[in-house]
Amino acid sequence: MPSVFIKTYGCQMNERDSEQVARDLQDRGHKLVSRESEADVILLNTCSVREMAERKAIGKMGMLRKLRRENPLLVLGYMGCMAQRLGESLKETSPHVDLVVGTQKFHRVADYVEEALRKREEAFALEDVTELGMAIQPILPIIDTAPEEGSQNTIRDHLPKRKEATAFLSIMQGCNMHCTFCIVPTTRGAERGRPIEEIVGEARRLVENGIREVTLLGQIVNLYGRHEFPKVGDRSPFVQLLDALHEIEGLDRIRFTSPHPMGFRKDLVECFARLPKLMEHVHLPLQSGSDRILKAMHRPYTAASFRKLVGDLRASRPGIAVTTDIIVGFPGETEEDYRASRDLSEELEFDGAFIFRYSKRGDTPAAEMKEQLSEEEKEIRNQDLLSVVNASASRKLEACIGTHQEILCEGPSRNDPNRLSGRTRTNKIVILEGGSRFHGEIFDVTITSASASTLYGDPAIHAGE
Repeated sequence: MPSVFIKTYGCQMNERDSEQVARDLQDRGHKLVSRESEADVILLNTCSVREMAERKAIGKMGMLRKLRRENPLLVLGYMGCMAQRLGESLKETSPHVDLVVGTQKFHRVADYVEEALRKREEAFALEDVTELGMAIQPILPIIDTAPEEGSQNTIRDHLPKRKEATAFLSIMQGCNMHCTFCIVPTTRGAERGRPIEEIVGEARRLVENGIREVTLLGQIVNLYGRHEFPKVGDRSPFVQLLDALHEIEGLDRIRFTSPHPMGFRKDLVECFARLPKLMEHVHLPLQSGSDRILKAMHRPYTAASFRKLVGDLRASRPGIAVTTDIIVGFPGETEEDYRASRDLSEELEFDGAFIFRYSKRGDTPAAEMKEQLSEEEKEIRNQDLLSVVNASASRKLEACIGTHQEILCEGPSRNDPNRLSGRTRTNKIVILEGGSRFHGEIFDVTITSASASTLYGDPAIHAGE
């Protein structure tokens, strides 16, 4: 059977979608390979959040075209958010592409791959090839970006890798919030949640395969099910899901990303006090500390309500880590507006943050707003705010030195395979010495030192050592 290479751009949702496609192809006998040169099919799972991500994908696809000189039957395809947004226009940008598959059709990719392979074989048989290795002309591409009702229920079980201890678990698709800077409602569609029993069933199967921690995924994950499923008493559908997952024996840790501040009602905040398996880390996008800019972004909260929410979370679970996203250089952002973001970041002392320079996205209201800032001004604010956030993050890491921290060991460190890597309950990376017997284990370590972004621990206190 043909071999397949998948390259993923963007967020954890995209990573999870690529895993679904990979599993579907493997189930049909296709072989996954780690090098483009070995593949009969190359798929790029794309991102549209920033213009640069789209440019990278289109540039990459252009470079892949040369591989057809060695393999005229090579199938090239786009899938994901950029495919959804640009659709038919990609025939002009990338005329050599065979597949363009949108975000509600990941479950159909395997069918389309096999159809494209057949079409290319038929075209090759008819082509007057006078020289071995000559690239044949493009075939008529398969393009499917149409919405599909119930697509959230086509999400396949996660396929754990060998000795994997953590897994992403998609619980919903889409977003209805329509922030003025964001392309996600266009590329991912409206909110659609999977049934609780289906999600719990997948989580149980993950545990049976050795998974000890799941991260629930959704564009606005904590607003899960608000349109499809009823409250039970004062518990939202998302809290009902957390309660059900908490009962699974063998599932030791639960995380979720990315939430919306408006989804943190009292019942969810209280979960951090009463559910010990719910890890003490929240990624809570602020986006701006200026009420004027928040309103322009269509973010339905204020700096004061965000401040109160952080306080409520810290009161519910002392020591909880709070990380965030902030955009600098949004259209019309004055120095005073930027200073509000800077001041709030200093006050709240985030454990970490992703700072983004505003990027114009077509089909979003903010792209048409007046007073677009220069890239130079955005970069100045970006670097200044990074210095604030990095300082608070470093203080948080240094405060861990000398403490005992529970970690889940995820396996070899990405940067140094001779050492191990794990995460604390507050989602901080810990590097430590040790052998394969630690993989997938949860245990305490003593934190001995810290770098700008990483903790280092001593596993000597592990039971039996």
